[in-house]
Amino acid sequence: MFARSVTASAFGTQCYVVAAGPGEEALIVDPGFGVADQVREVLAAEGLRPAAILLTHGHYDHIASVTPLCSPGMAVHIHPDDRYRLANPKTSLGPGMAEMLERQFGVDHVWQEPTDVVDLASAGQLEIAGLQIGLLAAPGHTEGSVMFSVEGVPVGIPDVLDQTVFSGDVLFAGSIGRTDLPGGDGAAMQQSLRDVVLPLSDSALVLPGHGPATTIGRERSTNPYLTQLDSPL
Repeated sequence: MFARSVTASAFGTQCYVVAAGPGEEALIVDPGFGVADQVREVLAAEGLRPAAILLTHGHYDHIASVTPLCSPGMAVHIHPDDRYRLANPKTSLGPGMAEMLERQFGVDHVWQEPTDVVDLASAGQLEIAGLQIGLLAAPGHTEGSVMFSVEGVPVGIPDVLDQTVFSGDVLFAGSIGRTDLPGGDGAAMQQSLRDVVLPLSDSALVLPGHGPATTIGRERSTNPYLTQLDSPL
């Protein structure tokens, strides 16, 4: 599997270009502010053909480059509970933050709601671009937060790991996503961590929405938000 991260120019959001291998169709996960040109460079360098955009949730810092990257025929996949955020992503920002982003990026002039949107199921499998993608609904950071899992790990990752999880803002190295923004729910996050994250294998590589990669094994033993949880029933 091929996976390359591109760091956005605001909030350090991690966007990922994912494919079964060089020369194949590719998925773009969470394209944040200012990543369009870098994503195109990765696609061109690896001979990849963009097939779809996958969104772990609908916050603006994870979707800001959907418009420039969404070519005709490309669908945007998002959980239905976060679908409303694609109409006007500024609704999840405070007034001061929205004004700052407009000054820096001119977001009022570039955002356009995508026309081809696919609602993700809460669980199950999605087959696209030659990849089998597991869907894991994990609300708490937003109502429709999800994680994506793929069997295998990117080339160059030690063989001891056998699964890749794109965790969005559910799980970070040493932390979790905040729940105090509109649509956040602390109790739902606790349940997602207990019932969705903890059952994952220690041998899963975690590629989060912000910050460095980690593993489920490392987070299970060191992340304070997980160590305080009871194991799922």
